[in-house]
Amino acid sequence: MTAVARAPGLIVAAPASGAGKTTVALGLMRAFARRGHVVQPYKCGPDYIDPAFHTAAAGRVSHNLDTWAMRRSVLADIVCHHGDTAHVVVAEGVMGLFDGVADAGQTARASTADLAALTGWPVVLVLDVSAQAETAAALALGCARYRPDVPIAGVILNRVAGAAHAHMITPALDAIGLPCFGALPRRDDLTLPERHLGLVQAVETSGLDEHLDRIADVVAEAIDLHRILAAARPHRLPTSASPTPGLPPPGQRIALASDTAFAFSYPHLLAGWRRAGAEVIPFSPLADEAPLASADAVWLPGGYPELHAGRIANASRFHTGLRALASANVLIHGECGGYMVLGEGLQDASGARHAMAGLLGVETSFAKPRMSLGYRRARTLAPSALGPSGTEVMGHEFHFASTTAVTDEPLVAAHDASGNNVPERGARRGSVTGTFLHVIDGVG
Repeated sequence: MTAVARAPGLIVAAPASGAGKTTVALGLMRAFARRGHVVQPYKCGPDYIDPAFHTAAAGRVSHNLDTWAMRRSVLADIVCHHGDTAHVVVAEGVMGLFDGVADAGQTARASTADLAALTGWPVVLVLDVSAQAETAAALALGCARYRPDVPIAGVILNRVAGAAHAHMITPALDAIGLPCFGALPRRDDLTLPERHLGLVQAVETSGLDEHLDRIADVVAEAIDLHRILAAARPHRLPTSASPTPGLPPPGQRIALASDTAFAFSYPHLLAGWRRAGAEVIPFSPLADEAPLASADAVWLPGGYPELHAGRIANASRFHTGLRALASANVLIHGECGGYMVLGEGLQDASGARHAMAGLLGVETSFAKPRMSLGYRRARTLAPSALGPSGTEVMGHEFHFASTTAVTDEPLVAAHDASGNNVPERGARRGSVTGTFLHVIDGVG
């Protein structure tokens, strides 16, 4: 098959979280891929976990699309560069279809509906009907009429008790003119394991391929894939002759921590660094690998260091190499989990303290988990791996750690999507910096 100029796409969304949109999205991606289609997956909003499953299901790297934290030109570049070389695009929504953030003068609220309105991709609405019958049609009708700029292609019923249950709903959908693409049965073996930040990482899920095939088998049997494809539409974003520069690379040879403890890297940022001429060289702290001695920047992304704190504390080559680069004034930056590892110590959920790199005067703890969640716009207070002093970046926080001590100078001044100041300010000591903030894009 040959790739089309602009692949038809659709967005899998739901009225609320937990309705099964991830399962449906994964099933569609794998089912289409097994039929020979080149599938480009996307995820609406800030998320590291779901895109890794998308990548496994489709065999093609999934990218995030964020209408709040990304400049329109950056978002369009990601869609055009990756989607336009595929046969079909499947994007997974976030939260409920119209759920976003309270903004402060932003042009979008970061909802799935905003992405649908921007791209023109129609929405396939997943309805959890486990405790409903005809009311599900009323809910679908409300979603279809709520915003005229958000096209609803049709409905997939999920967690249906049987044929009789489905037949209590489908006539009502027919009556309001919303196609029903199929009905998925209620099956516990289709769900994926979860932990506090969402699903367990794809690389940690045993038998993942078999599980994805099982989901695809059920989806292919229960859903009319031909009608789904026929409902997809090409995006309407402008194509740029030259990609919009993203966050500038912190160096020309960037040592990137990369393993199950440091897995939260956005592919569009890494691609932007490479496009700008930087070399990204992965290393594994869990394997006690040191960052490349000739690196002129080190980036420690987020992940789950709290689950591997003992191994990280005992990774002597990793610590020695990191400290040697810090002594040479090489730029070192940590995001969230990486920030915690650059600190003095990390207390895990059991209360045990583990010594970390000691390059920042920061102590963090999971002994009393407290969620910090939300979009952030931050301005740097000093030169760092993020750029010169005064650099503004867009990103998000999502963690359950508490900071029990910070003795270094702050790195950023930040506020949330509503413009309110937030406590998170990060830390800086010489060339070493870190924050709980995950950067998504710069501010152009």
